[in-house]
Amino acid sequence: MWLDPGQFEDLDYTVHVLFDDFCDADNPSPWLGQCLRSEEEVELMAGLGAAFNAVQDSIGSAAPDEVYLDSPGWSAVVAAAARLAQVMVSNDHLALSKLHDAGYRWPLGTEPVASGTDDQHSDS
Repeated sequence: MWLDPGQFEDLDYTVHVLFDDFCDADNPSPWLGQCLRSEEEVELMAGLGAAFNAVQDSIGSAAPDEVYLDSPGWSAVVAAAARLAQVMVSNDHLALSKLHDAGYRWPLGTEPVASGTDDQHSDS
């Protein structure tokens, strides 16, 4: 469930980040332009919040992680989170591509490519 199995983060911590730190999954609209890039991300975040809340309402907020993960509604939470992650990563890549096309390079201070012919990447 976690990206780094060596670093345990319980569900409470993960939900705290989702609902309190990153944005409010119950009301993500105000976060458009801050940590959410598009209306689609806002809608998907709201869907994730709704899916999680449905599970929490069915089992109770004090239930241990295992009860959440075994809940019949948990697959909807995972599906909503996966779709949101897919869209967010795609939007991040698009934004980075636009910055690259505009001449911005990382690390900062790296010389921009002067023209499209100087680009070291080729399609062959």
